[in-house]
Amino acid sequence: HYLYPFADRIVAVSQGTALDLAKVIRIDPKSIACIYNPIVNDTMIAQSQEPVDHPWFAASGCPVVIAVGRMEPQKNFSLLIRAFARVRAQMPARLVILGDGGERDMLAALVSQMGLEDDVALLGFVPNPHAYVAKATLMVLSSDFESLANVVIEAMAVGTPVVATDCPSGPAEALNRGQCGTLVPVGDLEGMSAAILDVLREKPAPIARGWLDQFSTRQVADRYLALLAPDAG
Repeated sequence: HYLYPFADRIVAVSQGTALDLAKVIRIDPKSIACIYNPIVNDTMIAQSQEPVDHPWFAASGCPVVIAVGRMEPQKNFSLLIRAFARVRAQMPARLVILGDGGERDMLAALVSQMGLEDDVALLGFVPNPHAYVAKATLMVLSSDFESLANVVIEAMAVGTPVVATDCPSGPAEALNRGQCGTLVPVGDLEGMSAAILDVLREKPAPIARGWLDQFSTRQVADRYLALLAPDAG
């Protein structure tokens, strides 16, 4: 907090992060620019079109819910697994979680405890998660907190509907306050299972491309160039 006030420009990756930073270092929030991460680009779209080596994505008729992230407490994958168990009790579905981390053994035990071994796959790290997300029926983010929630934006970019917790501070911004996806309260088991069921039963309309442009590499680069111009600020 001693050095920030001397910076020529300060950038945060979300409005919520900017507000938190301003509060911590006690400066005017208006002095912090919000520029989203450059997430949407041609390479990511091309990667999303590559095939995946898993039978659930080749089979038709059974929807696949996907989640991506480190298996750490912040991501609250245990909430997702419990919510999925409620979904599975009402309709056929499968859950794939990509990522690894300290909670992997605990999550695997939870899957076994709930009798979901045939319908939940913990695939660990995969080099190209975009291909999996693009072929899933729904992407779910169950986190207790995030900075921007890149996976939400990536899912929207490849045409996969999103259900996300309304956690601080990125998912609501990424989903345009719920207009581009479904937001549920943090830790709300019943709300998450209901939201997943709703999307699996009726796929929502595609996201307008104009909303995604602000997360594109080209537009983000333009924002930085404008911010760094001699007369900016």
